[in-house]
Amino acid sequence: MAEIRLTAAPILGADLSIGENTIRERDNLAIVSVATPLGEEQALTDALKDGWGLTTPVATMSETAGEVRAIRTTPDQILMLFPHAAPDANAVVQSKLSGAGYTTDQTDVWIVLELSGPDTLPALERLCPLDVHGMSDGASARTVMEHMGALILRLGPDRFWLLSASSSARSFLHAVETSYHNVS
Repeated sequence: MAEIRLTAAPILGADLSIGENTIRERDNLAIVSVATPLGEEQALTDALKDGWGLTTPVATMSETAGEVRAIRTTPDQILMLFPHAAPDANAVVQSKLSGAGYTTDQTDVWIVLELSGPDTLPALERLCPLDVHGMSDGASARTVMEHMGALILRLGPDRFWLLSASSSARSFLHAVETSYHNVS
């Protein structure tokens, strides 16, 4: 009997240039949520430090260590994003945490778009009710963009990651692309 192997594929395959701006799907990232067990905040803080050298992010911020980024999403939840090609991201995070957190692989649930270029802030202003100019590097926030839930993360002066549901990825990309066209 033939062996069947499934391989992950990009949801959108987006790699667009609009003027001097780019929109690129970050399909190489694993996304794992980590929930803090009741009363075990210090154990999780220690595990993040021991496993990755990460400081636990405070509300509305993210922390990085190498290519691993931790984003605080709620008082007791963190999203871990890191380059990882194999479908075992949850096991990787669990092994680093040594039982200090409850984990769920979210890689197939989210789409990650990386935006960059001189028109990025004006394009985001059209989509997002947040003050994106006031966000510092590493800041994150939950918001709505064109009626779709999103998580926005500022990586630099004109560079952002936008995370949204993979189920509405094409509509989300269309909204972002249209906003760039309207300001370019």
